[in-house]
Amino acid sequence: MHRALGHGARGDSVLQGLRTVIYPVEDLARAKAWYSRTFGIQPYFDEPFYVGFNVGGYELGLDPDVEGVTRGEGPVAYWGVKDVVAAHRAALAAGAAPEGDVQDVGGGIRVATVKDPFGNVIGLIENPHFKLP
Repeated sequence: MHRALGHGARGDSVLQGLRTVIYPVEDLARAKAWYSRTFGIQPYFDEPFYVGFNVGGYELGLDPDVEGVTRGEGPVAYWGVKDVVAAHRAALAAGAAPEGDVQDVGGGIRVATVKDPFGNVIGLIENPHFKLP
């Protein structure tokens, strides 16, 4: 019998939730400095082949292997924020480029997108309904 990806053999959940978002960057040192400054955190994993940040229990990874990568044409990860307007302004002040204005998408949920200096789209979401367990 075929089982959905969300359920294991005992009926328990196989998927544990989103863990990591990886952004390709040509200049790892510059990207590490930008993300450290912009997100206000230091990486917990810092190697020449990968840099990882713990952002509220989720991983933001920087990968210098950009061969064959096309940015901005795939899924967009949205990082939860308390105030999307303030977060959008802060990202732009840090050197991100505007990608999309703040939008109210209904139900008190507001979103915005920016591009980091390396061409990656960063989503910001203020969602008063989403709470982690």
